[in-house]
Amino acid sequence: MTYYSLYIKARFYPEVVERILRVTRHRGFELYALNMLSCNQLNNKQVVLFLTVVSDRAVHLLYAQINKLPDISYVEIR
Repeated sequence: MTYYSLYIKARFYPEVVERILRVTRHRGFELYALNMLSCNQLNNKQVVLFLTVVSDRAVHLLYAQINKLPDISYVEIR
């Protein structure tokens, strides 16, 4: 099993985190750690997520699916 870290920026809506976790589970990745920070910049509420997952699958499968979600502005594999 390999550990992967993802840095995700998105609009701050309650359903955004739920969608990210659902995609993570459906793509065969196990959640290892999740840290979240909210940022208010000029009335544009943003959330920054640091997601650590575990899987034998390629992380690009997860990256591509998260990047397609609405309200996601940036995804980076770290």
